[in-house]
Amino acid sequence: MGRRYSSAAAFSMAGALAACDGPQSALRTGGVDAAQLAQLFWVMLAGAVVLWLLVNGLFLYVTRIKTRSLSRKWAEALIIGGGIVFPTIVLGALLAYGLTMMPDQRAPGDGLRVRITGEQWWWRVEYWPEGAETPVISANELRLPAGLRSEIELTSAEVIHSFWVPGLGGKTDMFPGRPTRMSLEPTEPGSYRGQCAEFCGASHALMAMQAVVMEPAAFDAWLAKEAAPASLPEGPGRDLFFREGCGACHSLRGTEAAGAVGPDLTHLGGRSSLAAGILPMTSEALARWIFDPASIKPEAHMPAYSHLSDAELASLAGWLEQLQ
Repeated sequence: MGRRYSSAAAFSMAGALAACDGPQSALRTGGVDAAQLAQLFWVMLAGAVVLWLLVNGLFLYVTRIKTRSLSRKWAEALIIGGGIVFPTIVLGALLAYGLTMMPDQRAPGDGLRVRITGEQWWWRVEYWPEGAETPVISANELRLPAGLRSEIELTSAEVIHSFWVPGLGGKTDMFPGRPTRMSLEPTEPGSYRGQCAEFCGASHALMAMQAVVMEPAAFDAWLAKEAAPASLPEGPGRDLFFREGCGACHSLRGTEAAGAVGPDLTHLGGRSSLAAGILPMTSEALARWIFDPASIKPEAHMPAYSHLSDAELASLAGWLEQLQ
């Protein structure tokens, strides 16, 4: 019997610990800010355990160990000391400890500035390197240099969103017409999943983001490539893109396609995911998305191109995948 309970306890603990890892875990830290918040969690958890042990220890003491009636003096001491004084001291200490972290969480950036706009339901991302007069525009993917603190300005086009990449830092709300700011200092290169953390409509749960932390030299090379105009391969896919009027909503820098309604597609094929983190960046997924976006992301603003034949869809999707 004892062995059975031990096995069950070990299995339960393994499941609990497994939930502490993953691409969107706040305890899988990849930066200074997330590490501070994870430390705050463990300190708060320790404080909660202390309070839990005190309350339940007192309950066990008076109901199982010392079951005789207590004097009024002892009863009042237990209530005031255990129910008011000690919890106030512990909670006050935890609050003071948490407040000491706020200045670090709002420290200014080192040079790179990123503006992220919450759309429905995707992310417009603009990179403003130090001294730049125009931004480098991307979408649905955030890239940051490791070891540097980047300034991030957050805003929203229509409704309230909330930007959150748990592995890199805390969440910050995004409001239409009222920019908010945060800064992030990632330290571990890798990929971290983010998510809109404020209900924003029908496809709120499908508004994810991939955050990629790179070594500074690799990031500089990527940003220089991202700033370059589109390199457009020839073929029927290109003709379809312009014939179907895709440039009215999407931009391809260096061409007449200058739409600002949807995501910039200049280097679409170089991104790790499609449709704000919910589809892989493959020609098959692109064809599905172009054919009927609303079936994948309810109430998506992009119109369906279900009138295209399978061959046309494959041609257009394959061409878009080549936009690196």
